[in-house]
Amino acid sequence: MDIAVANNGSNNVGVILGYGNGCFASAMMYPTGSTSSISLAIGDLNRDNRLDIVVVSNDTDSIDILLGYNEFFPIQTKYSIGAAPSYVAVADFNNDTQLDIVVANYHSNTISILLGYGNGSFARRTDFSTNTSPYSVVVGDFTKDRIVDIVVSNSGDNSISVLFGSGNGYFPKQQIYATGNIPYNLVVSDFNNDNQLDIIVSNWANNNVSVLLGSVNGSFAKHALYPAGISPFNLAVGDFNKDATLDLVVTNPNNNTIGVLLGYGNGSFREPVAYSTRNYPLFVAVGDFNNDICLDIVVSNYYENMVSVFLGYGNGSFQSQIT
Repeated sequence: MDIAVANNGSNNVGVILGYGNGCFASAMMYPTGSTSSISLAIGDLNRDNRLDIVVVSNDTDSIDILLGYNEFFPIQTKYSIGAAPSYVAVADFNNDTQLDIVVANYHSNTISILLGYGNGSFARRTDFSTNTSPYSVVVGDFTKDRIVDIVVSNSGDNSISVLFGSGNGYFPKQQIYATGNIPYNLVVSDFNNDNQLDIIVSNWANNNVSVLLGSVNGSFAKHALYPAGISPFNLAVGDFNKDATLDLVVTNPNNNTIGVLLGYGNGSFREPVAYSTRNYPLFVAVGDFNNDICLDIVVSNYYENMVSVFLGYGNGSFQSQIT
């Protein structure tokens, strides 16, 4: 497995190719045209069986599309979106089998939808309202109607917006749910093994996460809170101890750790186990980087311009970081 990183402060993204043993080559840099790249998403945007990258450029109110060619990303196209975009995701929102893009616009209180043509280009954006200061955006089919829905964290008013898809790229209806204070990032998966998608939100100001369990009609229960370390920011999920139950990892930038929360399979979680990172860990992802059939963790360290890799033992614990 390989790694792609948005380099905030530099006008590029980094692609780090993996050797399959937990070690990685030096990063290759590809220009974005902005020094404020803060989020990215991966998908095959032009149906050539190669992965492409969508990068959010916060200070230019735009996204950049980098089309992949083998291990390189030579083609870059820019699209205008809302004010202060903060997060991006890709999915097929109009059921035409082409990948589309959704972006959270922090200062516009909107999301932007860009429908894809399947050749790496996109239609002009359409905006839909959220609540205040939307930060993160994640997709999922919450009503099991085979139409993709969207959930957005509203960091300015301590809520999330669930926007239900109509199957044609429009999201006219949103449902609001309360969270903790300053909800930043989201993950969506089935955390209580009932075949319904649930939502977890990191609450920066409360040192916890909110778990909202989903129902078959697309509604969610009142959030339950679980400790998640100091100032939890980004989240990722995986079965770290091979018990067929999803677990959670969070970044804690203010004390240079990540926290691993093992799941009980009913939507609740154990206390976090902390692992030291480098300086100011922001984003986290999960994958098997050394091909041992155990999930590993990779973390981006904002102030040191490097990533940390934690190789998993398969029992819910991890080796010390490799940088």
